[in-house]
Amino acid sequence: MERGKWTEIWTLALCIALFPPIWAVCAPYIQVTTGSVALICAGLYVAHGNSAKNALKISIGFLLGDLWAIAALRLMAALPVSQSAALFVTLFVMGGLAVLISGFIPKYIDTPSWLCGWAIGLTILSPVPQTEVLSLAWQIAVAMLVGVWYVGVFVGAVQSKMVAKFTKE
Repeated sequence: MERGKWTEIWTLALCIALFPPIWAVCAPYIQVTTGSVALICAGLYVAHGNSAKNALKISIGFLLGDLWAIAALRLMAALPVSQSAALFVTLFVMGGLAVLISGFIPKYIDTPSWLCGWAIGLTILSPVPQTEVLSLAWQIAVAMLVGVWYVGVFVGAVQSKMVAKFTKE
C-alpha cells in the first residue's frame, strides 16, 4: 500500500476513534439521548462527497426530515382509515412531496438527507407517546447537526490537516 493511502487510513481511524466517542460521552449531559443519530448523518455526509460545501443543504434536508416525521405521525393518527392505509397514504404523499420540493431547489435542500432524516425520525418517534415527540425530535435534530458539522465537517478538516502534515514529512 502506498504511503499516502496508508496515511489517509490511519488518520481517519484515529479521528473516528477519538471524536465520535467524545460526542457519545457528552450527549447525555446536554439531554440528548439520540446521540447515535450523529453517526448515521455523518455517514451520509461522507457518502455525499465529504465536502463542507454540501453541509448546509444536507443539514437542511435532515432537519426537514425530522419535521416531516412529526407531521407524518400526526397525519397517520388523524386519518380515518385503517393503520395500513394511513401508513401507505402518508408515505406516498409525503415521500412524493419531499422529492418534488427538494428537487425544485436542490441548491438548498438535499433529497437523500431529507428522506434519511424522515426515516430516522419515523423510526425513533413512532413508538413514543405523543407527549414526548417534540422533546425527542429536538434531540434528533441536535444529533443530526452534530453528525454533519462535528463528525463530518470538523473531523474531515482535522483529518485533512493531519494528512497534510504527515505527507510532508
